[in-house]
Amino acid sequence: MADEPLLTEDDDAEILEAQIDAPGVRLDKALAAAFPALSRARLQALLAEGAVRRDGQPVTSGSAKAQAGLYAVVMPPVVAATPQPEAIPLTVLFEDADLIVIDKAPGMAAHPAPGCETGTLVNALLAHCGDSLSGIGGVARPGIVHRLDKDTSGVMVAAKSDRAHAGLSALFATHDIERTYVALTRGAPSPEKGRIQTQIGRSSSDRKKMAVLKAGGREAITDYVVQKTFGQPAKASAAPLAARVACTLHTGRTHQIRVHLASKGSPLLGDPVYGSGSPAIAVRAAVAEVGLTRQALHAAVLGFVHPVTGQALRFETAPPEDMQRLEALLAAL
Repeated sequence: MADEPLLTEDDDAEILEAQIDAPGVRLDKALAAAFPALSRARLQALLAEGAVRRDGQPVTSGSAKAQAGLYAVVMPPVVAATPQPEAIPLTVLFEDADLIVIDKAPGMAAHPAPGCETGTLVNALLAHCGDSLSGIGGVARPGIVHRLDKDTSGVMVAAKSDRAHAGLSALFATHDIERTYVALTRGAPSPEKGRIQTQIGRSSSDRKKMAVLKAGGREAITDYVVQKTFGQPAKASAAPLAARVACTLHTGRTHQIRVHLASKGSPLLGDPVYGSGSPAIAVRAAVAEVGLTRQALHAAVLGFVHPVTGQALRFETAPPEDMQRLEALLAAL
């Protein structure tokens, strides 16, 4: 996701199921009765994250009336140890009593997971914020309301109070958030500006990958614009060798930008999962010179209304050094 939902149907995720037939009852109340081990606050967060389904279809509004059906709740994999505070430097863009906005470095996971229990943003936030971090996200993910892929850099917000957590989760659920990413791609998507609107879900051939689906999955919408092209070909009809593309998210599906640009024939440079096909020799040389071993994707802009104070907030950061160096080399092609 680029920007990702907190809970996805990973192979090791636990799925809770219950048949519900409670006409006229609020959905979050009906779910709390069906799943007594989960609090209503936790269920509301799970709903906002798209982790609850009825008869296979996602439901997100806890205030809606419950409809009869088989409900499934996708729970995160259990992490054995409680995350410990770690004094990891953070680039803080904004902080008050309710939330904190940081510029996440590439290589930092948002929260602990099997095989990545330390060195995460959660570990850093626990040291930085102490006991003020919101606990609604669960023991392993206090304060986390959205996430970026481990190797995607850029602006993230975390909640320090429960009211901010609930408010931010609602904003993400209704897509009332400004989110723009900068990507460096192989070739360039055509036309130069457009909207990609598809269904995205688990690949039938590889459960660890997401894919554009003809049926099923969840709606995913990305607006994009080619900002710069690099390595102009000799023929006017041919595609450039690489491009800088700005992508604005209207939904936040797992790996959305990576999947969408790959579906347009312009995967992100350095993407180890969706970067099928080989860039031109000159582009490969530039990637190797920089030593880029991650997808060239940066969450450049995050804008939202503060869920507690009502203040309009907007943050913009430049891509990290590896992407800046790569773009400079591409510009010289």
